Amino acid sequence: MDYKTLRQLFKQSANPEIAAGMTAYLRNQFPHFGIPTPRRREITKKFFANEKKTDPIDWAFVFECYRADERELQYAAVNYLERNAAKLTKDDIPNLKQLIETRSWWDTVDSLDAMVGGIAFKDPSVNAILLAWSKDENFWLRRVAIDHQLRRKDKTNTELLATIIKNNLNQKEFFINKAIGWALREYSKTDPEWVRNFIDENKKNMANLSIREAGKYI
Repeated sequence: MDYKTLRQLFKQSANPEIAAGMTAYLRNQFPHFGIPTPRRREITKKFFANEKKTDPIDWAFVFECYRADERELQYAAVNYLERNAAKLTKDDIPNLKQLIETRSWWDTVDSLDAMVGGIAFKDPSVNAILLAWSKDENFWLRRVAIDHQLRRKDKTNTELLATIIKNNLNQKEFFINKAIGWALREYSKTDPEWVRNFIDENKKNMANLSIREAGKYI
């Protein structure tokens, strides 16, 4: 994967005025080229189509994108991994963990979350890793552990879900409490009674945000 070519393509579409708004939206944490999402997707779609298919995944390209200042290059790396999600295995978890812990914010972490969840669904031995992440000092890893089963519906491992959430109760971190509410809200579409019972049993230790989000559909 030719990182330099992709970077040049992005630079050619840069818009400083748009970049300022994008950077402000993410609390001035990450500089941007200032490429609107539709245009960025158009560029990356053509770029990936012109590149040779890589097998195994080109992690050197991914990490080069993650070392870049401009946020669009992290998005490109995530998009590349999404295109190759079927190739991801348990062996790729350490690399995904490194990405989750690098330049962390919801805009990339929540996409990586889905990839980790996909691996765990195919290989339940990954559940042990996610249990460990649910108690990690890095709250982004904990957020991934909480939400990695989103949209599994009746294939949700409720015992695992309950354990991971309980490992994260009594928290003040917004992104953790939001994740708890999100996970419960999504599963309530499949089994509202289970979610109601979980809230009743644990509400003394749950943040109001989590309870409010979890109860949206029940």
